Amino acid sequence: MSLKEFIVKELPELLDLEPHKLEESYKKGNLKFYQNRFITALQFRKAVGKIEAGTMVSLGEEIQVIRGFPKIRRTLMLKEAIKSHFQGEVAVEEKMNGYNVRIAFIDPEIVAFTRGGYVCPYTTKKAQELMDLTQFFQDHGDLVICGEMLGTNNPYVSHYYPEIGELGFRIFDVREKLTGKPLPINQKRELLNEYNLPPVNLLGVYSIEDAPTKILELVKDLGENGREGVVIKDPQMEIPPLKYTSSQAHDDELIYAFKFPFDLGQAFFFSRVVREGFQSYEMQESEEEMKQRAQRLGESILYPMVQTIKHVSTHEVAGEDLTMDAESPEEVEEFLRHLRDLGVVAVLIKYEDGKAFIRKVHQSTTDKITNYLNGGLY
Repeated sequence: MSLKEFIVKELPELLDLEPHKLEESYKKGNLKFYQNRFITALQFRKAVGKIEAGTMVSLGEEIQVIRGFPKIRRTLMLKEAIKSHFQGEVAVEEKMNGYNVRIAFIDPEIVAFTRGGYVCPYTTKKAQELMDLTQFFQDHGDLVICGEMLGTNNPYVSHYYPEIGELGFRIFDVREKLTGKPLPINQKRELLNEYNLPPVNLLGVYSIEDAPTKILELVKDLGENGREGVVIKDPQMEIPPLKYTSSQAHDDELIYAFKFPFDLGQAFFFSRVVREGFQSYEMQESEEEMKQRAQRLGESILYPMVQTIKHVSTHEVAGEDLTMDAESPEEVEEFLRHLRDLGVVAVLIKYEDGKAFIRKVHQSTTDKITNYLNGGLY
């Protein structure tokens, strides 16, 4: 059977979708054939009906579906959102600042997928060095581990956590492969404990009446300690979760974005400022507290942008330097090919003593700043 025949004959029944939707998606290039040394699959570049972007359909001897990770919506006003969205109680887990991946067993390999559905060779290798996953997947091959790659040597998102150090992994969900259905909070944590696998922090379970006040206290404390925020969940995971992040996390994201204003700045700016406004209102901040928030916000935008302009004015590129552990130059080159698949321009600066130093180039910011410095018009 050809690939096109599989898409219009077998895949609709497997995914409970109308054939014409899948065929149209394939024609548009949103459903693509994907192959590397780990997997041969169909990759959903965009959502099709109820099937999330990032979903992978493995085309090995056994057809397997690894559902994409659903988008978690954000609340701006905790009290009203929790009251209208949840019932009874909510479980509050820490949201950590790293890189979202799904880990699944695709016979004969344990494979790590990025949010978009690409196989990450680095995470595939490192996750298995950080955790013993073999027995878990021997017993539960129908499940997917959803988690965050963390640490200062994380080549995607570098953030320091004292308990993580250079590299670590924390699991926030365990889901069924085919349906994407998540396990309830207690069942998930008991299962992870059984296999000695590391979950994210469970910060508490609260009634919907008490939750808003408790969460505001938690998030304020998390932010002051350089941490990101929380994910608010129905303990049975029957209701979609919500996320809520700290002011300091918003500032960190803006600092990063405005280092590369013409690549990332505009996309990051408005939503973070809106979050700050609603958070300041809900926390009933004093004039002095609001002034401090406004100053942090402004500094997060202006300082990194001016720093980058100065840097490019010396004929350097706007880029960020990353460090990753690698056993060989070949392993580094495989990772660089993966970044190129993601549309990221990256070059190897040097490799020594088992560490690769990589520069991600933000070309649009480099080119536009250079043009404006030379008198180009905005």
